[in-house]
Amino acid sequence: MPAIARLTELVRRLDCLAVAKPLVALKALADLRHVIARTGEDAAYELGAREVPLTAVVTALGTSEAAARTYLNDYLHP
Repeated sequence: MPAIARLTELVRRLDCLAVAKPLVALKALADLRHVIARTGEDAAYELGAREVPLTAVVTALGTSEAAARTYLNDYLHP
């Protein structure tokens, strides 16, 4: 299953969970927030180590250069 399909399914399940079991949903979201922060930091450092140009990050994220720079800095300096 492609990554986008997995994320779409995760969102659907979290939406259902928020209605059926809101405390469980909040716990899942807290855990997910931790995973996102850690993985985002690892990915941002890896991009730097590989000397990936910012233009490639801009293209991959589909955003502006300023927004991409902010996105990376937010993961590197939480």
